[in-house]
Amino acid sequence: MITSYIFLIAAVTLGTASNIFAKEAEGFTKIFPSLLSALTIVLCMYCLSQVMKTISAGYTYATFAGLCIIATTIIGVLRFNQWPNFYAFIGLIFIVIGVILVNLLGKN
Repeated sequence: MITSYIFLIAAVTLGTASNIFAKEAEGFTKIFPSLLSALTIVLCMYCLSQVMKTISAGYTYATFAGLCIIATTIIGVLRFNQWPNFYAFIGLIFIVIGVILVNLLGKN
């Protein structure tokens, strides 16, 4: 089970990296960030497939998506100075609460 969570952390890291590279690729007009975005998303999907061997697809993807959204938002603030407004911030808090509920109280 520990291996699954290591793969999940890797998937979140790779998924977030793919999102950032996609932003930097400017509509896939820049070759290097475009290739990095493609590579990281393929590796991300590999990691997710490994997680889904032991954790259900729904729980895996809910956790992955929620954590990627939070991580991408944090990187967006730090790297691109893209601050969420008040309502987006509240929505992000609900995402964190949702991930916690799914993993602590959901049946898996």
